[in-house]
Amino acid sequence: MRITRYGHSCLLVEQDDARVLLDPGVFSSGFEQLRGLTAVLVTHAHPDHLDVGRLRTLLTDNPDARLHVDEGSAGQLGDLSPTVVRHGDVLDPGVRVEVHGSTHAVIHDDIPRIPNVGYLVGGRFFTPGDALTVPDADVEVLGLPTAAPWLKLTEAVGLLRAVAPRLAFPVHDAVLTPPGRQIWFGQFAALGPDATTFEALASDAGLDLP
Repeated sequence: MRITRYGHSCLLVEQDDARVLLDPGVFSSGFEQLRGLTAVLVTHAHPDHLDVGRLRTLLTDNPDARLHVDEGSAGQLGDLSPTVVRHGDVLDPGVRVEVHGSTHAVIHDDIPRIPNVGYLVGGRFFTPGDALTVPDADVEVLGLPTAAPWLKLTEAVGLLRAVAPRLAFPVHDAVLTPPGRQIWFGQFAALGPDATTFEALASDAGLDLP
């Protein structure tokens, strides 16, 4: 098995003749040139995991790739005839894929939770999407979310300890980059009190108070 990252949570898993791409989102790049894909798997509908425009082009260039998505993503991709997957499903795009989990982690009580599934590929590699799902299976390699508006360090470490893989590597880390920080800071602007202006100051910026 070979796993290649294309930024944030976008991953290509290759085993034998299977070439499975997971979560091609707006913070990821390079996956657009991939050919010979056997499947594209989407964990949930947030744009950092699902770039609808580039996905459409990718599937045109990979006509044999099967598209498997959660219930929430299916509404955006209906014309592509995706297969909706749920917890407990088993897929076979050239490699065994088990579906684990059902719901996105809590971002804030005022933000509705959406569907989210995780994928265990080849019985070895697990990526949970935006959730803290612990699969009922042994996991050799874990794509561990490390930075997100819905995630605390204690939760990430708790997931790592609960899954107890042989190897873990970070995913969902684009909020540490300039484009991701804008989304992160936007949460404070959207969820803060109406009377409060939230302004993200640059490290060398000043603030003049009247």
